[in-house]
Amino acid sequence: MKLSKSLLISLTLLVLSLCGCSYGFSGASIDYNTTKTVSIANFFNDAVDGGLPNMGQTFTEDLKGYFQRNTKLELIPSKGDLQFEGAISQYNIAPQAVISSGNQNVADRSGLMRLTIGVEVAFTNVNKEDENFKRTFSFYADYDPQTTSLTTVEPELVSQIFKEIILDIFQQSVAQW
Repeated sequence: MKLSKSLLISLTLLVLSLCGCSYGFSGASIDYNTTKTVSIANFFNDAVDGGLPNMGQTFTEDLKGYFQRNTKLELIPSKGDLQFEGAISQYNIAPQAVISSGNQNVADRSGLMRLTIGVEVAFTNVNKEDENFKRTFSFYADYDPQTTSLTTVEPELVSQIFKEIILDIFQQSVAQW
């Protein structure tokens, strides 16, 4: 017996409603009765190896925007029910794949470079202190140095890496999967 797609979806929704299950599409498990505000301090770029000049500000604004889009929390300057602070602590570019030149008189070259960014985050939940943490979140993105330069792809790579790190921070702090 073959069930139609719409019948299968309807049955799934019926079962979920009968069992009392609920799911929010943001993935957040926030008790809005006790947790009403979030404060996100400015993140600074403390990475020794550089990065874009406005990286700290960009990360801070992206993190604020993510929480505003995915929660009902009010963003306040300081002393929120949820508090985030930290710094960009790692900015590293390293070769990942070597391509042989095929000639012993010509040096081998890197066929793939990896940009890794680490962000140290201190999270405080004033209502549930057992959920507090301080840890470093990191992610990476690769690019081909033979077809493009770092300066060309750096803003895009940083944006891509920040999205992944912010998702990890969100899940660790309020989604708790």
